[in-house]
Amino acid sequence: MINSIKRFKEKHATAFEFIMFNLLSNIATITNFAILNLGTFLLFKNLSNRDFSFWVFDYPASNGGLGSFLAFLLAYASAQIVNFIVQRKLVFNSNHKLGAAIPIYVVTILVVYVICLYVPTLVMTPLSSVLGNGLAANVTNAINIFIQVVIIYPVLKFVVMKKV
Repeated sequence: MINSIKRFKEKHATAFEFIMFNLLSNIATITNFAILNLGTFLLFKNLSNRDFSFWVFDYPASNGGLGSFLAFLLAYASAQIVNFIVQRKLVFNSNHKLGAAIPIYVVTILVVYVICLYVPTLVMTPLSSVLGNGLAANVTNAINIFIQVVIIYPVLKFVVMKKV
């Protein structure tokens, strides 16, 4: 089995790297869901009855309000910190200097952050009416994680985590 994996890695290095990226991203995904639920049901529960609206972000109390916004925010930030560490060391084996890598990663993360904080404003109301707020938050989070993979993987592979 191990020899088969090694042969696959040698023949299909890019595919193997993408598979590893997705497998090890599950560490960040677990972090994301754990923090989202901790934030939603414990840390920010008392803020869920307050409407929150700022710029493109509209989180009415009926969808978890300010508590939901803060839970998504904290979950995303926590997951991206974990993801950076895991991907740098275990997937890309990057030797790119951190001083150069971190600013690019931060800009990418901020762009994705805005997208992933905006997505709930689009999908939470229809999902909540069918699934309830708790399950709708988790489905919305899954959508956000898909968006993150589509945007972040190429940036990590070709810019941030490159080998020098």
